[in-house]
Amino acid sequence: MIAVAAALLAGPGAATPAGAEVPAVATTLGTWINPHGTVKVRTGMCGSVLCGHIVWASAEANADAAESGVPRLVGTELLGNYRPAGAGRWRGEVYVPDMGRRFASTIEPQGVDALRISGCILGGLICRSQIWHRA
Repeated sequence: MIAVAAALLAGPGAATPAGAEVPAVATTLGTWINPHGTVKVRTGMCGSVLCGHIVWASAEANADAAESGVPRLVGTELLGNYRPAGAGRWRGEVYVPDMGRRFASTIEPQGVDALRISGCILGGLICRSQIWHRA
């Protein structure tokens, strides 16, 4: 479900500390599908930050979102305000449509065809990750 997938992506953005390694943008750009096969997100640069918009959603994902007051998933910014955070990582925030909230999140490329998207709540006390694959 979208809540489970998106909850893993949560988070407020953080600026890159001076001297931090800047991750290779190319490894994070493209279209990615969540582990459940219910949502595809296209990532790209939105000005100076990395973002990702939903480009496809299954009937199940759309139904879950509609029950929470989001009538249409396609076009929704799921990943936003990601900034380089050193060692190939990005920090930003994920929007969880069926919760109507944004959460702290990190993205870490896992080779060229996978991203580990992690989300945390309660200031990093509770965190989860998912591996999204290039679609």
